[in-house]
Amino acid sequence: MPGLISRALTLTLALLVNGQAEFDALSYVDSLIGTTNGGNVFAGASLPYGMVKAVADTNSPSRQGGFTLDDSNVTGFSVLHDSGTGGSPSLGNFPLFAYASCPQDDINQCVFPKKARAKLGTFRNETVKSRPGYFGITLDSGVEAEMTTTQHAALFRFTFPPSTSGGVASPLILQDLTDLSDSRLDNASIVADPERPRLSGSAVFAPSFGQGNYTAYFCTDFSGAQVRDRGIFVNSRASAGVHELLDLNRGINGYPLPGGAFMRFNLTDRTVLARTGVSFISSAQACKNAEAEIPDYNFETVESAARSAWQEKLKPVRVSTGGGVDMTLITNFYSGIYRTMVNPQDYTGENPKWTSDAPYFDSFYCLWDSFRSQIPFLTVIDPAAVSKMVRSLIDTYEHEGWLPDCRMTFSKGYTQGGSNADVVLADAFIKGISENIDWQKGYEAVRKDAEVEPHNWAVQGRGGLDSWKGLGYIPVEDFDYKGFGTMTRSVSRTLEYSYNDFCIAQMAGGLNNSDDVVKYRESSGNWINLFKTDQVSMVANISTTFTGFFQSKYLNQTWGHQDPLVCSNIDTTGTSCSLTIDGQETFESSLWEYGYFVPHDQAKLVELYGGQKEFVRRLDFLHDQNITYIGNEPSFLTVFQYHYAGRPALSAHRSHFYIPRYFNPTPGGLPGNDDSGAMGSFVAFSMMGLFPNPGQDVYLITPPFFESVNITNPVTNKTATIQNINFDPTYEAIYIQQATLNGVPYTKNWLDHSFFTEGKQLVLTLGRNESKWGTDIESLPPSLTDYTPDPILNGANLRGRGRWEVGALGL
Repeated sequence: MPGLISRALTLTLALLVNGQAEFDALSYVDSLIGTTNGGNVFAGASLPYGMVKAVADTNSPSRQGGFTLDDSNVTGFSVLHDSGTGGSPSLGNFPLFAYASCPQDDINQCVFPKKARAKLGTFRNETVKSRPGYFGITLDSGVEAEMTTTQHAALFRFTFPPSTSGGVASPLILQDLTDLSDSRLDNASIVADPERPRLSGSAVFAPSFGQGNYTAYFCTDFSGAQVRDRGIFVNSRASAGVHELLDLNRGINGYPLPGGAFMRFNLTDRTVLARTGVSFISSAQACKNAEAEIPDYNFETVESAARSAWQEKLKPVRVSTGGGVDMTLITNFYSGIYRTMVNPQDYTGENPKWTSDAPYFDSFYCLWDSFRSQIPFLTVIDPAAVSKMVRSLIDTYEHEGWLPDCRMTFSKGYTQGGSNADVVLADAFIKGISENIDWQKGYEAVRKDAEVEPHNWAVQGRGGLDSWKGLGYIPVEDFDYKGFGTMTRSVSRTLEYSYNDFCIAQMAGGLNNSDDVVKYRESSGNWINLFKTDQVSMVANISTTFTGFFQSKYLNQTWGHQDPLVCSNIDTTGTSCSLTIDGQETFESSLWEYGYFVPHDQAKLVELYGGQKEFVRRLDFLHDQNITYIGNEPSFLTVFQYHYAGRPALSAHRSHFYIPRYFNPTPGGLPGNDDSGAMGSFVAFSMMGLFPNPGQDVYLITPPFFESVNITNPVTNKTATIQNINFDPTYEAIYIQQATLNGVPYTKNWLDHSFFTEGKQLVLTLGRNESKWGTDIESLPPSLTDYTPDPILNGANLRGRGRWEVGALGL
């Protein structure tokens, strides 16, 4: 967009330190990527994992992250947000809105209700300025709003246009008791303090994708101008004679009654500063948070500290800017990394439900999305943060009895598939994340997921455990009287439970529990019970020559039916694969795509699909026919699963197909919602050239999109390097011809996590044609079943030890 200032253009590309230029990754972050086209990103000011996130909110249908660039209007400026989520808009509580003056100097001619004032919130896209730690926008009214943040508070700088009358300007700033999704319940209150320029209050809200409610509190102080008057508003009327609005209810027909408070100023200068602290404990704590973190209202100081925090987080990764690489690719890369650290959010010290010495992280939105690449990416560049997240998950188990699968604003979010905290914990465990973590307690938690069915498995644990243990799969229309949840997704739950159990076996091995290793490896093979060898694929007159797909089964072990293309990217039937009672037996994806979700036993899957050639032919069809939807997380690993069939060059080919075609540094540059940085981590891992199989100590090697990449481990302080020889910025030479690891020839097409912790050097020689590198059986990644050169389906149980040895599963 012409004139749109969407990166830190005010920053220089280099800082001079000791006479040498230091690389500044923030110069390449575009925080407006994903603000159109359903990306739903948070585009405003925040610290890494910050609780407070300040931005302008719009009235767009895609306002889940607050701000959008889709010709919608601004309804306010609020300080609590999530990023990239689907579902209902999240947070956006207690927005401020500013008027240069009220018509005829009458407060009742200012527009107070949110829906009505949106008509006055028009803006031009070129006025938007966004960079890490800062957001600014100028409304067509002439009011400029800038904002920056600390961990628990935000500082706004409102600059008003000159008075048209030539006299003293009298701007009005209101704060109302709504949120983005209008979910406010009863007991909302606000006070306009008659003794000082302060608005404070609270309200009860519903979570956007879960059960329960939460109470949020705020405290807003003003500085820089004399207060003329203050008061409250209800609906469209205001009064400077009333300073308290107490117990505002939900209103009529379920829509919250508009209400809030205002401050009006006599303005000699053009600027008013507003400092908003928030808390989930009390308004008094919200005030303390703001006073402690922003004591002097110095906007530049707060923004500088926020910028420094982001620079420190992005510092571990440095890519070469030489070799003729397109700079927009570097922007794409670092912007993806940036978004991985917006959510989840560090709410430590703000948990109203229990007191603990452990950190408390919120906005796991959801682990079904983030276990695949976001949290594994943070394990590489910010292991200390992952340690805190794991401790928080285990602490939640200790106080609420279950690991969460999705969690927001202290509420239990809906479980989308398996018990995917199991994968998150296993991934951290096998990669040596251990700081202050009680791994015995963590293992107790994941084992409970596998053994005990909760009464409400819609928000925790697993359902259908009697059938799981007795039949070896989750039946369609299961008879489950022990617990309750949405009785769908029987195929995807079976596949995910299988992998969850494999991850538990990983942890059991590291904790020397050999009996559980055997037990959970065995149940991790349950996925094969839903493989129907004669199942074909046809929907909407599209037929294929492929036979053999996963399919649902009933309790009596007869087959159900769901066409493999239903809920795929090319399905035109409008069938639902969401969390609804009429949903299908896969979640947010098709049987075609779930046909590859056996992350721990790819060798067996290759065998079932007729060998390496047929496995590749089917995977090609999945991508070439646009069956897979790259805007959703189940597609991620399919881009790189060619490695398991000895064709790593095709993984490189696919990653270059999707990036930058579907992921690019523009406001519409994401193919789907960012899901708390999941899309960002897909971009970052793919462009870095090492993609994880999460829950395993495996990174699949493809050439980075840059001449070289350096990743410094923040714990060991050792730097891992990937270097491309014969780097081609046109990306025709993207196929590895040979490789060395620490100077020694290396033929495996995968690495383990020690590459990062020990600071190894991988050198890749590239060419224009596929080579034999990484193609032989000994070069393939680990699999529960042994690879065989020419697998023959004969009905025998061929599952063996493969490459997962019991003694090799430890830390």
